[in-house]
Amino acid sequence: MVIILHKRKIDIWLLITIVVLSLIGLLIVYSASNAIALKEHNDQFYYFKRQLIFLFLGYLLMYFITKMNIIKYQQYAGTVFLICLVLLLLVLIPGIGIVRGGARSWIGFKGFSIQPSEFIKLGLIGIYAKYLSENYQDLKKFKNFLMLFSLTVVIFLIIMLQPDFGTGLIIVASATVLIYISGVPLKYFILILAIGLCGVAFLIISAPYRIARIMAFINPWQDPLGSGFQGIQSLFAITPGGLFGHGFNKSMQKHFFLPEPQNDFIFAILLEEFGLIGGAIVMALYYFALYRSFKIGLSTDNNFLMFLCVGIAASLAVQVIINIAVVVGLLPVTGITLPLFSYGGSSLVLTLVSFGVVLSASKYQNYDYR
Repeated sequence: MVIILHKRKIDIWLLITIVVLSLIGLLIVYSASNAIALKEHNDQFYYFKRQLIFLFLGYLLMYFITKMNIIKYQQYAGTVFLICLVLLLLVLIPGIGIVRGGARSWIGFKGFSIQPSEFIKLGLIGIYAKYLSENYQDLKKFKNFLMLFSLTVVIFLIIMLQPDFGTGLIIVASATVLIYISGVPLKYFILILAIGLCGVAFLIISAPYRIARIMAFINPWQDPLGSGFQGIQSLFAITPGGLFGHGFNKSMQKHFFLPEPQNDFIFAILLEEFGLIGGAIVMALYYFALYRSFKIGLSTDNNFLMFLCVGIAASLAVQVIINIAVVVGLLPVTGITLPLFSYGGSSLVLTLVSFGVVLSASKYQNYDYR
């Protein structure tokens, strides 16, 4: 039986939402970074200009991907994954990998750098989508399920050598969602969950800085100038923002109180300047974009596109939820960026490429889910 997918136009509302989120993110990057940029680089637009370049590159790639027949990506998913894996391994080689903030996570070239752990997310989702669409019935056998999940474990362990626990957590979560929706028996997940919890507990115990983060989460005032500093300063940014905030570019915490405000804690600056209302609008835009991405995947009879879109949406949803939860003090600090907002070329380009894949898939729907 051959399924014919009728081609439609791309989902224009998802595209508009992505553009709006990314442009708001660009403005917040400028506001959050101009003080530190002026001090460190004598140019208040330093981070803004670099983010603008990557945003333009991301838009170009997203445009070209929407013009592709994304179904053909299934043929190249293995090759893309291997390229991402090689880049991920290169990071670990001294002289090639760049160490920042205690983690060897970047490969640099003449002032610009890429973070391969960001790209392995999409590479792994692609290879999972390919395998599950072609062999999903085989996962009812425990050995096949274990073999597939072992791939995620291997990637997770490689990332932990950098170390980058936050990215590893996102990869495990997105892989788990993909395997779950493929119809794997629930008893397999209970076993893996038990093993996973033991593994996480071991990773926390084996690294003193992770224990410090847990303790800082429980009581940040125990070490207000050390492990609890970021969490406290984030709350100091959020609380005065109130309902409407202080206004654009009027944050106080960005003036060398909140460390690296343009990165992981950029949502705190948003709440300080635009208040609860601004934060709620941004969260609503995220919800709309991710909900629509899930529905696009579920609205096609092509299993590869379904797994691909759901995997991308799950990965981005986990990232958004964890980042915002950390900023408002609901989770310990993990070092996870906020998609389309946090400063960083790899994260921004990868996110736009991922949404480009979803937009391209939106042309192949078997019904109008709207």
